[in-house]
Amino acid sequence: MTRTVRRTRRPLQVAAGGAAALLALGACSSSGSDSSAQAGSSGSGKPSGEVTVFAAASLKESFTTLGERFEKEHPGTKVTFSFGGSDSLAASITGGAPADVFASASPGTMKIVTAAGDTSGPPATFVRNELEIATLPGNPAGISSLRDLTEPGLKVVLCDKQVPCGAAARKALDASGLELTPVSYEQDVKAALTKVELKEADAAVVYKTDVRAAGDKVEGVRFPESADAVNDYPIALLKDARNAEAARAFIALVRSAEGRRVLGAAGFLEP
Repeated sequence: MTRTVRRTRRPLQVAAGGAAALLALGACSSSGSDSSAQAGSSGSGKPSGEVTVFAAASLKESFTTLGERFEKEHPGTKVTFSFGGSDSLAASITGGAPADVFASASPGTMKIVTAAGDTSGPPATFVRNELEIATLPGNPAGISSLRDLTEPGLKVVLCDKQVPCGAAARKALDASGLELTPVSYEQDVKAALTKVELKEADAAVVYKTDVRAAGDKVEGVRFPESADAVNDYPIALLKDARNAEAARAFIALVRSAEGRRVLGAAGFLEP
């Protein structure tokens, strides 16, 4: 099962013996593989081996589906994912964590990686995402607007300010001239949403794609200020990719008509 990568500010010191442990910590794959498959593609022009994708937490459901399809279309491949806050993933990459592809929830966090010279070629925006308020099922607090989140006694959760969903929420609040003190700042959008699902908060400002993925565990409330804080999602091949051939093929799938269909069904917007 995929485990969420926690946000850290300290660069990772990745040694040869520790690389496999780091991958196991945050990784998920839809099939097993022999350790020798990690060496990369066969050079035959057909993707093979393992491709490691670091991706924003909000992409978890869509990318898991695309990873399964990729493996089915290319027998002998394995897609390993690490999902988490984009800032945490960017710090891991610049700190030396082994990965082939980075899909970020904002250009700002992607810039951390490009500025460090860790991408191979320019990133490409493949989807956009907008915010929504997640409330408890039935919306017992009667939340109908962003302003309602400032009501005294209401427990509201936001993503950390360094995470794209937190930065977007801050932008929407600033555009509305509203001040909001949340009960907690969470490391990524899934963690913020979980607070509502567990009834530890009355509401959270998250992406509409995450509200949709949660099903009947939460209820979504749209608000017009979200139009002022739409996030672009860029994807890039990493410079030190160990399996560049399979990585390029996975990126091509994400940007293909099939990839757009899967992402669109999850609620993502066209770039």
